Amino acid sequence: MKIGLFYGSDTGRTTAVAERIKELLGEKVQIDSFEMTNFNKTDLESYDYLILGLSTWYDGELQSDWETHFDTFCEIDFTGKNIAIYGLGDQIVYCDYFIDGVGIVGQQILKSGGQLFGEWSTEGYLHTESKAEFKKGTFCGLALDEDTEEDLTEERLTEWCNQILHQFIKKSSITEAVAT
Repeated sequence: MKIGLFYGSDTGRTTAVAERIKELLGEKVQIDSFEMTNFNKTDLESYDYLILGLSTWYDGELQSDWETHFDTFCEIDFTGKNIAIYGLGDQIVYCDYFIDGVGIVGQQILKSGGQLFGEWSTEGYLHTESKAEFKKGTFCGLALDEDTEEDLTEERLTEWCNQILHQFIKKSSITEAVAT
């Protein structure tokens, strides 16, 4: 299994999380990472397993690299793609828009035929609204708050990486069994 890890970062925090994901999963699976500043639609389309990372800015806006390339991202047919998303946000200052970027990207993936993995419980978060909360009590991806809960990032990230790896492997095994 080969995973494409695509992320955008203005402050370096999302990059640091991408590097940690690569450390946590890299011994078990091959991970190729790409910064969204150099986004190439063909690169993303070449992977069946994807991890996407971004932060949410201001009042629910996409991180700048994602914003720049979002129209092209929306052209991608995600049918047959298995995708996990992580996002960074501030659940206190931007409590009405916490990790909205994850929800915006997640909605587009589902609209374009992709399958999302790595749902994450909203329990313990202090946000009031989020476009990433597709189902009550569940984000459609991992929510990290490096502003007010940085001390929880490692634990959350480790648990989430184990979760998505298990889900991706299970999906891969099912797909291979059906194909044979």
